[in-house]
Amino acid sequence: MPIKIYRPVTKGRRISSVQDFSDITRFKPEKSLTLSKKEMAGRSGGKITVRHRGAGHKTLVRVIDFIRDKFDIPAKVTTIEYDPNRGARISLLVYKDGEKRYMITPDGMKVGDTVVSSKTQADITTGNRLPLEKLPVGVIVHSVELQPGKGGQLARGAGNSVQIMAVEGSYATLKLPSGEIRNVPKICMATIGTVSNPDWRLVRWGKAGRMRHRGIRPTVRGKAMNPVDHPHGGGEGKHPIGLPYAKTKWGKHAMGVKTRKKHKGSNALIVTRRGGKPLTK
Repeated sequence: MPIKIYRPVTKGRRISSVQDFSDITRFKPEKSLTLSKKEMAGRSGGKITVRHRGAGHKTLVRVIDFIRDKFDIPAKVTTIEYDPNRGARISLLVYKDGEKRYMITPDGMKVGDTVVSSKTQADITTGNRLPLEKLPVGVIVHSVELQPGKGGQLARGAGNSVQIMAVEGSYATLKLPSGEIRNVPKICMATIGTVSNPDWRLVRWGKAGRMRHRGIRPTVRGKAMNPVDHPHGGGEGKHPIGLPYAKTKWGKHAMGVKTRKKHKGSNALIVTRRGGKPLTK
């Protein structure tokens, strides 16, 4: 997906860019595979748990099949569609028995291609889904399961991919997009190829109005507030925060804080942390 830049007739347009939707074959979704989206505005139980969320354009949720458990039944790609809830494109699959399902589109897939999901054997081609143990070392995959039968969880964002480094014993060693190297049970399923729309990260939104359509509200800097509202607040003019480290609105560390639990069960499966950092016991 290339990025389009228009003639800068306004200040907002000068620094913004948009997606090129030339790869989209249908804009209206399959009605039977959509759900209404309830606006939560970052609230849980009526309390704001995620700030700066709300408003946004009305959208429908596309029901994506991350499991693809119709094994050994070929499916034809009939459309490539835009999904407002994700950066990647989605494809409508029509199986030989007539059932329709959505899947995340791999990069390079076209309308008319045939894909299949199998636990035993299938061609090593883009879009096919196989267990990690059935794939050759070095192949690029996405939508990888962490637990067998749970559905794809790793590398589902636009342009993401996972590389199979080795398959030994009961586990396959994967290199994740973050640089982390970890073990995953080799019977977990994965889809061959890279997620579509890799240029998604290059879009420059340009102005606040486009962000409001995405459901993102304005964010006020802490140093622009009063001392009663934020630890960074107070002072005259554009002053420094006056603290040894940045804090959140509630006085906790704002940057560089580990949020992963120290004794999480899956820590034993991590071979190398992202960034090559050592594992902490």
